[in-house]
Order: sequence, then C-alpha cells, then structure tokens
Amino acid sequence: MPFTLATWNINSVRLRADLVAKLLREEGPDILCLQECKSPVDKIPVEIFQNLGYGHMVARGQKGYNGVAILSKLPMEEAGSHDFAGLGHARHIAGRLENGVTIHNFYVPAGGDVPDREVNEKFGQKLDYLADMRDWGKFDAPEKSILVGDLNIAPREDDVWSHKQLLKVVSHTPVEVDTLGTVMEAGKWVDVTRADIPEGQLYSWWSYRARDWDAADKGRRLDHIWATPDISNAAHGSRILREARGWEKPSDHAPVFATFDL
Repeated sequence: MPFTLATWNINSVRLRADLVAKLLREEGPDILCLQECKSPVDKIPVEIFQNLGYGHMVARGQKGYNGVAILSKLPMEEAGSHDFAGLGHARHIAGRLENGVTIHNFYVPAGGDVPDREVNEKFGQKLDYLADMRDWGKFDAPEKSILVGDLNIAPREDDVWSHKQLLKVVSHTPVEVDTLGTVMEAGKWVDVTRADIPEGQLYSWWSYRARDWDAADKGRRLDHIWATPDISNAAHGSRILREARGWEKPSDHAPVFATFDL
C-alpha cells in the first residue's frame, strides 16, 4: 500500500489552520504530522481537515505551547504516547495504520539559547529528552515504524548554512548531534530524507529574524523522517516544500515529505 507522509511544525494549528488546509488541498499527503500545535486537542479545528478527507486524528495537546497531532486519510488508531524526561509536555503521539505501520510524531525541546545545561535548564531538558528516546529505542526496539517530527537538531554539516559558525549554536552543537546519533543507533533508525537526498545543503527551517529569509538562506534541517530498517528500503520521493515558508503569515518551518510503498 503506497502512502505519502508529511511532517510540519505549524507553530499554532489554530492560527495557521488555513495553511494546513492549503497544504492538504494542494499536496494531498495521506498523512500529515504536525508539531507545536499550541492547542488543547478539543480546540483543534478538526472539522476543517475532516471536510478535506482527513477523517482520522490522534493528538496530544497543551494550551499555548507544545502539542502534536497526526491527521490521516487512512484509518488509524492511537498507539500511545510517552512523556520523555518526565516534563509533562505534549511532545509525542503515535498512530498505527491498518497495515501495521506505527508512526511516531515528535516535538523535541528546542533547548533554549545557551548550550550548557549548568546555566540553561532547557538545554538539560533537551539532552534528557533525547536520552530517554535513546533508551526507549534500545529497550523497546521499534519494528515497522516511522519516526517524524521537529527534532530541533540539524545533525550533518550540510544540514546548516554554516557548520563552522553554528558549532556553538543550539541545534548543531557536537553534544546534541552526538546524542541524536545515539537515538538513531539505539532504534536502528534510517534517515529517510538523506537516504533519498544524500548530497547538498538541505534545510527545513529559516528564522523569522531574517529580513529576507529566502535571499539570506540561513537555514537548518531540523525536521526529520526516519524509518526502521524493515521498511526504510520502501521509502522514496523525499522532498522539502520550501515554498511553504514563503506563504502568508507562515510557520518558520517547511513541510518535509516522503512516500512509502508497503
């Protein structure tokens, strides 16, 4: 069964419901995973998405911040959620398709501005969250699974506009990259996007602070699609919809896509 999946940090699903609808109408992914929904589940404008054919949703919400949701045209049942690092945040939800594939949707903590857990509690929380993800993968080995979301780390040198200038900037520091690597290794995850697009600069996030984000092009690849080895070879067609970053009142993230033939 072929299906196309997209992941997008929407930065408020209520504020940008029209952009979600635009993506669903124009691109038509079978499954859309959203992060930073900033809404309780009962306030998500689900009717808009249902009217476009997305009759299934699993979600975890919080008022004003965090929040993750999976919208699907395909039948999907909730497959649980984890409170990694015990933060009490709505940062993970899982859904299972009828073909047995489980989709894990993550919103990893951003980690604040200072890459030192001794002076920045948020950075410590980020590292603890990743450590819990690593242990989860190690002791509950995933099978037939896809992991997506805003992982808030750009791991490769060509995942950022300047490796040298960002080495001490949160999202590309060696400790974050190394820790994310242990998460991948523990679950034997395959980076689907980079398997499909192995070379070249690739970004999914551009700061609001840039006067002209497109011209400056100081991006980072913070949004990811991974798969377990038993299905990673079935993935193809990866792309990032850069143009969505230029839509009216956009999120600072662009949607990332992949297709799976299973």
